[in-house]
Amino acid sequence: MSDLSLVLGGARSGKSGYAEKLATETGLPVTVIATAQVYDDEFKARIQHHQDRRPANWGLVEEPHHLADALARVAMPNQCVIIDCLTLWLAQWICVDCNPPKNLSWQSERDAFLKLLPNLSGTIILVSNEVGMGIVPLGEINRQFQDEQGRLNQAVAAIADKVRFIAAGLPIALKG
Repeated sequence: MSDLSLVLGGARSGKSGYAEKLATETGLPVTVIATAQVYDDEFKARIQHHQDRRPANWGLVEEPHHLADALARVAMPNQCVIIDCLTLWLAQWICVDCNPPKNLSWQSERDAFLKLLPNLSGTIILVSNEVGMGIVPLGEINRQFQDEQGRLNQAVAAIADKVRFIAAGLPIALKG
């Protein structure tokens, strides 16, 4: 069985830093599954900031689409896995310009991921943005993204042992 934590928050709230702190506190070997793809120099700098603050001995798996497969490969007893983040994973499935695989669907990947989560071993820390606290966005794709992100966060939170909401770098316990 795994110890499953979900870390939620807004942009620049301190979610990733908090997840990294939790991982360090386990004392276990850590692997980060990064779901981002680089699309411009500004985003490349954001990713580099995350990479620079992580310990050099942490493993890294870059997987923008097939998260369940990557997680199944690296989650094991006496290991800690950080998934950073579910929001970018979803965005890359919904965004047609992000080259999602043509032979699969977001729904099938989401379902495989949610089915896998409760059956994992080790410590799993998932990072995700809470995108539903603002206005309803203009544009169909933006509303679809907000709706799907809310549904994904709810589904993961229902499975997770612990859920923390990060605001201004401070964790608020929502579950566990």
